[in-house]
Amino acid sequence: MTTFPRLVVCVMAVGLGAACSSGGTRLAAVQNPAKPLSVEQLAAKVGCAPRIQVNATDMRQAYCKTVDGEFFLTTFTTQAGKDAWMDTAPEYNPHLVGYLWTALSSRQVLELLKERLGGDLHLKDHRTMKTIN
Repeated sequence: MTTFPRLVVCVMAVGLGAACSSGGTRLAAVQNPAKPLSVEQLAAKVGCAPRIQVNATDMRQAYCKTVDGEFFLTTFTTQAGKDAWMDTAPEYNPHLVGYLWTALSSRQVLELLKERLGGDLHLKDHRTMKTIN
């Protein structure tokens, strides 16, 4: 075997070994970007001028109104903070849930927002992680 094929095989083996031994951290990094989106960045993706209602150190919440409808966008600084908020969130509406953010509105509005924001649509209890197609 010449040097170049050996190098390619070695690089592939190291990459495969790292991917298999990472315990899913590489996948988690892809799903959870290093820097979460802000309320303003999320609002810009759906074409709304956010009206900030909560501006705390651990979370921010804004009201938005677009042609798709009215909704609230909430961002969090930690997953624990997001989980705590979701535990007390209104259960009568579905939630669109992304990495350190949520959107709250009617299911119809959230389905439209999902096309531009991504995320998972949760019904009632966020711990059931039901994605609606």
